[in-house]
Amino acid sequence: MVLKNTNIAYENIELPCRPILKWAGGKSQLLSELLPKIPKKYGKFIEPFFGGGALFFAARPKQAIIADSNPELINLYQTVASDVASVIKALGAHINTEEAFYEVRAQDPLKLTPAQAAARTIYLNKTCFNGLYRVNRKGQFNTPFGRYKTPRFLDEENLRATSALLRNATIVLGDYKAVLKEYAKPGDFIFLDPPYLPISVYADFKRYTKEQFLEEDHCDLATEIQRLHDLGCHIILTNSNHPLVAELYGKYGMEVISTRRHISCNGNKRIGEDVIVDIKPPAKLNLKLLPTPLSQQASVYPPTRFMGSKSKLLKEIWSVASQFRFDTAVDLFSGSGIVGYMFKAQQKRVISNDHMAMSACFTKAMVENNNVTLSNADTLKLLEIRGRSNHFVETTFKDLYFTDEDNQFIDNLRANIKGLRNPYKKAIAMTALIRACTKKRPRGIFTYTGMRYDDGRRDIHLGLREQFLEAVEIINTAVFDNHKDNKSRQGDAMALPQIENALVYIDPPYYTPLGDNEYVRRYHFIEGLARDWQGVEIQEHTQTKKFKSYPTPFSTRKGAADAFDYLFKKFKNNILLVSYSSNSLPNQDEMVSIMSKYKKVEVVPVNYKYSFGNQGNKVGNNNNDVKEYIFVGY
Repeated sequence: MVLKNTNIAYENIELPCRPILKWAGGKSQLLSELLPKIPKKYGKFIEPFFGGGALFFAARPKQAIIADSNPELINLYQTVASDVASVIKALGAHINTEEAFYEVRAQDPLKLTPAQAAARTIYLNKTCFNGLYRVNRKGQFNTPFGRYKTPRFLDEENLRATSALLRNATIVLGDYKAVLKEYAKPGDFIFLDPPYLPISVYADFKRYTKEQFLEEDHCDLATEIQRLHDLGCHIILTNSNHPLVAELYGKYGMEVISTRRHISCNGNKRIGEDVIVDIKPPAKLNLKLLPTPLSQQASVYPPTRFMGSKSKLLKEIWSVASQFRFDTAVDLFSGSGIVGYMFKAQQKRVISNDHMAMSACFTKAMVENNNVTLSNADTLKLLEIRGRSNHFVETTFKDLYFTDEDNQFIDNLRANIKGLRNPYKKAIAMTALIRACTKKRPRGIFTYTGMRYDDGRRDIHLGLREQFLEAVEIINTAVFDNHKDNKSRQGDAMALPQIENALVYIDPPYYTPLGDNEYVRRYHFIEGLARDWQGVEIQEHTQTKKFKSYPTPFSTRKGAADAFDYLFKKFKNNILLVSYSSNSLPNQDEMVSIMSKYKKVEVVPVNYKYSFGNQGNKVGNNNNDVKEYIFVGY
């Protein structure tokens, strides 16, 4: 490592360094107690009440966030990190006389260059009485001259060493709450050295600003510490041995250390008792894929070729979910409906949601519906030709996906389904029609026309009438009563009301630069069936006669990250299970970072092979062998 802006190069040498400032309440004398308590492995070192930074300079963390609410102090550390040579030069111009001291003290730091202001901070701190950086109500430095014979305010070697260390840190001006909210993540080590109790003039010195840190502030800090603990951080707090400290932190266990106070003029009052509270992160649940019985009913759900269907991951999803206690399962992006159905089979109340009408139709028929089926008589009536058809499919999609005979069948069935009064019978009939159309199509998608992918399968050569009848039978078989008030909802996941005592399962469209996640592009024809092409505008210029895809935040990396953040915050009081792929964005670390703002997080990886290839990646290609992550927030 080469230090910039210096005449001396220090390469790959860890230079010993000391705090730059004398600091009232500094932790130099507690280092022997504090250093052994720092965990051997942690994420970031975070110190939001930085002050003199004795622990930071002794611990020499590789990655750190240091912060304080005092702008002069933060300017000092930022400038020493970025331009130590200029600070050294500015300090070299100062002299230790009373006249020079008061002249420097009278300067407005806002009118100085950053290096001059940093040098002023060090000079005043080293030459004033007892090193007290005290300010009045206007924020002006007002400690008197210290009359020291040879104060060492210019320690070039130490400044260069501290500069090297500070360059590894992010140095932030800000309130401790804002800093911790932005930067603290599970596994981080956080050292908190707030203004000590009891509240006094001395407490003002501790913070070096004109604001006080009152008892209610200490209570707020205790609440924040509980949040950090729940988040999975390791926290060490120091304070005085005060009754309120014992009340706030007694549950964690406290260590009382006798210390000397260097501030009091009365030598008899220079003995004090400091408290160290060592708050280790809670033990993880260590979630695993345990062999957990899955109801046979889950296997009755009609198989689909729906993109992203989790039919092959049901055992893994239930294996993780079953390790929690919950009454209601919310399937936020239901897709094929198979996961919501699985939760229903496991005797959970299910709320199923999707923006696509076809998905809501599936779950209306088999998740919300507990006992209604289509009888043989119902089915035969649906097949009758009654002259109600508007010939929409026959004319709009002629020669695109099906024969004229099949198109006429679809139009006739559409008209008869509209005549059904029972919403569940209507949902079963439409689901059967959608299923018949997808099974009849090679690959089950509508991104191409004709039969170019005809692989000779029975489904492709079976007529739509036969396909529909088989679909009705298999859907009827899937209907069962779990004696719960299940609901199917078509709508925006972001607008779903909060649910108490629920597990929220999130399986959104996966964003990846290698492919698209446009469900409408693949399934526009059957989505049109479910919507009766109401509220959509067919793009006549396209060969496939598709309509515009629905807007979704999951179509970009930033949009997906923002959407996850919104959903995790909205459902932070619930158990969260998120399915996401290792080749999607946000990546694993980013997902954990977003979720950990609101929940404790564990990640359960699952080996998985996709049925569909993206772009040039074909099925069987190694690019389809990925890990499907189950992110768990609890």
